[in-house]
Amino acid sequence: MRRADRLFQLVQLIRGRRLTTAAFLAQRLEVSERTVYRDVADLQHQGVPIEGEAGVGYRLGAGFELPPLMFTQDEASALVAAARMTQSWVDPAMARNIETGLGKILSVLPPAARVSAEALALYAPALGLDDALRTRLQTLREAVQAHQKLRLHYRDVSGDASERTVRPLGCFYWGKVWTLSTWCELRNDFRGFRVDRMEAVDVLAVRFQDEPGKTLADLLRQVKAEAARHKEWEQKPPASTPEPGSDVG
Repeated sequence: MRRADRLFQLVQLIRGRRLTTAAFLAQRLEVSERTVYRDVADLQHQGVPIEGEAGVGYRLGAGFELPPLMFTQDEASALVAAARMTQSWVDPAMARNIETGLGKILSVLPPAARVSAEALALYAPALGLDDALRTRLQTLREAVQAHQKLRLHYRDVSGDASERTVRPLGCFYWGKVWTLSTWCELRNDFRGFRVDRMEAVDVLAVRFQDEPGKTLADLLRQVKAEAARHKEWEQKPPASTPEPGSDVG
């Protein structure tokens, strides 16, 4: 990769994240961290408002914009493939947004690139979620975005019913099923629930604020630490983000 191209990609990577470490940039650009430090310093000297420092991470200052990008033919084909594969497994509103967003991308491509992308012979038949599950998934996703508490009426793999008030943190797709990761107020801990085992979902008129130890970031750190221990012990993944066939207490 030419250095000019690498510097452009470096800015794109920093712009796309809240905080980007040199280790992440080095891995993505396939260079050493020392090269990243040097490139960042050069960009800063050229007036690019990259904030942060080595050992902490970088972010792009407000107000900095790059010219609009043109997708390559391969990038456009990859976007078409991702859109087709995703639409069968997301909720109706997001599926529609994927369709309209993809249309906007294709509309600005050169004719040859557009024809090639649209002719991509990769499809995902609509055999994923039924309409009820897709609608429920939309309810869960919107509650996550709105920080709105939920009351779940749930039946686990053993057929035992329970009712939980939870803070929804994120929806996770496992290849065949979706799960909702939450902070469960009954257990005062993180818990995961399969969407297809929810008998009903009530959206409560109660919003929650992020609290230390109860956020998605906290859950992901916990999962990462537990996964490392379980890998060492050659045991199953942690219960906080269960495998598709699992339920939690």
